[in-house]
Amino acid sequence: MTHQSDVLRVLKETSRTFFIPIVRLPVKLQETIGAAYLCMRAIDEIEDHPTLDNQAKAAILHGLSWALQAQLASDEPENAFLVEAVFLPYQDILPEVTLRISDWLAHTPQGIAPRVWDATIAMADRMAYWVENNWLIRSEADLNSYTFSVAGAVGLLICDIWAWFDGSQIDRLAAIHFGRGLQSVNILRNREEDAQRGVDFFPTDWTEKQMFVFARKNIEQAKSSINQVSHKSFRCLVDIPLALAEATLQALEDGQPKLTRSQVLQIVGQI
Repeated sequence: MTHQSDVLRVLKETSRTFFIPIVRLPVKLQETIGAAYLCMRAIDEIEDHPTLDNQAKAAILHGLSWALQAQLASDEPENAFLVEAVFLPYQDILPEVTLRISDWLAHTPQGIAPRVWDATIAMADRMAYWVENNWLIRSEADLNSYTFSVAGAVGLLICDIWAWFDGSQIDRLAAIHFGRGLQSVNILRNREEDAQRGVDFFPTDWTEKQMFVFARKNIEQAKSSINQVSHKSFRCLVDIPLALAEATLQALEDGQPKLTRSQVLQIVGQI
């Protein structure tokens, strides 16, 4: 059985942006959001793996999706080992957060678990699609599709978790913009690193200025609705990442590659 302290340890090792707001949530939400985040991060680590080729990545992602679909709500004991079988050839190179995806899913409270499983299954298939197409983004429509696949859809999951938790109805369009905005900031921040592995998430002929406009547009669309939400725990989760995203955009425009630790702590302290 996975303990919450173990979830928080791995979360802290994998996310500077989301660890701080997640640990401030009520316990039940902390368990659910923490486990769901690690499931998404587990898949992201496959997509971004520095040594696996695209064929292997796609095979793992499709295999993981299939295994989870077979395992969900199944009473057949042999199905419990399907995910392990998918990872077995790569267990020496995949990180802990990925290899333990079954632990994170098992840690999710029963009432919301099928939704988290469903989101994880869908994410794996969407990631596989982009891997198989070598993350080819020609147009803004492609960029919208990619940023929904990897982040906007996570915003919808967060809305569903809050509705399960206390009946709160969060603006789902704002949640999609929230995910898109944060992901486009990541694209700007990581462009040089992505280029080293032969990937460019900018639409054809787009300049950095256009990507900055895209990022800010989505962040502003998210904030316009989120600022009207009075739910303190939800604001706790989203306000810090939004503030860090805006500060990161400003830092990048000023020629700074990323925020310093002191800048992050200052922003968090102000919120």
